[in-house]
Amino acid sequence: MRVFVAVADEEGFAPAARRLGMSPAAVTRAISALEERLGTRLLRRTTRVVRLTDAGTRYLVDCKRILSDIEEAEAGASGASDELRGLLHVTASVNFGRMFVAPIVLEFLASYPRVSVRTLLVDHVVHLIEEGMDVGIRIAHLRDSALRAVRVGTVRRVVCASPAYLAARGTPRAPADLAHHETIGFSSVNPTPQWSFSSTRKTETVVPEARLFVNTADVAIAAAKAGHGLTRVLSYMIQPEVRDGELRIVLSDFEPPEVPIHMVYPDVRKATARVRAFVELAAERLRALGHEGAFGTKPAKKAEG
Repeated sequence: MRVFVAVADEEGFAPAARRLGMSPAAVTRAISALEERLGTRLLRRTTRVVRLTDAGTRYLVDCKRILSDIEEAEAGASGASDELRGLLHVTASVNFGRMFVAPIVLEFLASYPRVSVRTLLVDHVVHLIEEGMDVGIRIAHLRDSALRAVRVGTVRRVVCASPAYLAARGTPRAPADLAHHETIGFSSVNPTPQWSFSSTRKTETVVPEARLFVNTADVAIAAAKAGHGLTRVLSYMIQPEVRDGELRIVLSDFEPPEVPIHMVYPDVRKATARVRAFVELAAERLRALGHEGAFGTKPAKKAEG
């Protein structure tokens, strides 16, 4: 199993052999024997790279879980159970991961020198079990699942623009005013995003006609700072720019309900000690950041009003 995991992670027999301190021939023999014993092909071999089959993908998840359990059992038997060790997989969205998760990961590594961490920062929902992730940070209303969830904060969907743009074109007072403004479309998924708004009287949806449409928040924010129009992003993404006066939030009275931030991980009975330790640390740090205003949420009194 350890040889198979190494080959899958390194996507090759030679790099896996270097990682394990084995010869490539020994690695090849081990994988062949494993596939023969299981009666199925786990890997697709090409001249350049090794890829998992569907069966291999499922088996890899089980292997990592089983090896992790064995590692903890061995640590307990040897009297080293108080020292966390092993590999932790963490996933989050690109911007949130860069801004908030990465510093927590570095602090975790400093506290536990025998733990390694691999991060997967992507702007789509990652299936934790299928992709072998231990902890995920999700900014969304969660559906029912077998995962444990810890709420650590909220963010807002905000419309913003540069002060120079607003001075030249005026400040929109209602969603209908967007028809008279330049907008910068941003979505990593939907090519024609809708902007939804809420008020005490009604909920309405606007589909702005954007002259510029981008698939990363960084580009949308840069374009807004440069005065090319209004854009809509999550509040945490522009906290530095709002603080420094480079961007202003508009239409705040029409914002939809705040979006929760959750950490999700496997059922606590299946979670390893390192997963529980990371979740505890990350929850404490993220909640503190939320209380400090790093996510751009409104003060409690205003939000309730």
